[in-house]
Amino acid sequence: MNAPDPARLLKFGLPKGSLQEAAIEKMAKAGYRIAVDRRSYLPQVDDPELEIRLIRAQEISRYVEHGYLDAGITGKDWIEENDSQVREIAEFQFSKMTYRPTRWVLAVPEDSPIRSVEDLKGKRVATEVVNLARKFFAQRRVEVEIEFSWGATEVKAHELVDAIVEITETGASLRANRLRILETLMSSTPRLIANHSSWKDSWKRGKIETLALLLKGALDAESKVGLKLNISKQKMPKLLQSLPALRNPTVSELSRSDWMAVETVIDERIAREIIPKLKQLGAEGIIEYPLNKVVY
Repeated sequence: MNAPDPARLLKFGLPKGSLQEAAIEKMAKAGYRIAVDRRSYLPQVDDPELEIRLIRAQEISRYVEHGYLDAGITGKDWIEENDSQVREIAEFQFSKMTYRPTRWVLAVPEDSPIRSVEDLKGKRVATEVVNLARKFFAQRRVEVEIEFSWGATEVKAHELVDAIVEITETGASLRANRLRILETLMSSTPRLIANHSSWKDSWKRGKIETLALLLKGALDAESKVGLKLNISKQKMPKLLQSLPALRNPTVSELSRSDWMAVETVIDERIAREIIPKLKQLGAEGIIEYPLNKVVY
């Protein structure tokens, strides 16, 4: 077997840890099957032009910036925290638990007398995002002592520090640890980023753009379904008038000249409302089916 041409090989970083499962799932929907060996950070992928590296999301932007990786997926928060000079190609809406952005928040114990950022003057704050916290407090002109937290940050708020800056998606962990949010420092979503030199390479840029297109198509498809149905020509105008979501369907004639086949894509959340109405309007042979990708 011939060795891959290094000029036609894209080194791509995926986040290891909390986002790993979600990222690999999205890559699979985009068409890239990735097999992970738990003892290795070099997973196998069914594309000989792609070399995957599993690296902590906190580090990916630095490795992309310095050229160890051509491109990768990491959070906007870590790009900002590392002050990485990279090119942002696409934003994705997926996370560990929901489709909502994650947030870095300033929090204190529920029974703390601290009610505002200004009340933290001269106090201690623990966080993993030291640079983000420093910028935040500098903008508010509040002098605090910021220390790096290696983990279990929520626990420290009750015994070791006066406040924490911690990431949250639903707020459940903060509530479970009896913490109260004072302010949100930033919201963050996963981003596809590229090294500036790699982006100038026409082949690598094309490969990165293909990844972005397929990943976005896979993500857009998750909230939509395809819908097929048959209806008589006579009832077609009423159907389109009654259901705005079906204004731009694909329509074709059936073997019976007085009947039409209709196919469209709709939001999955409204399918349950539309299907009974379609039946009432005279539609037959209604089929709802999942989508793998939707590319606009």
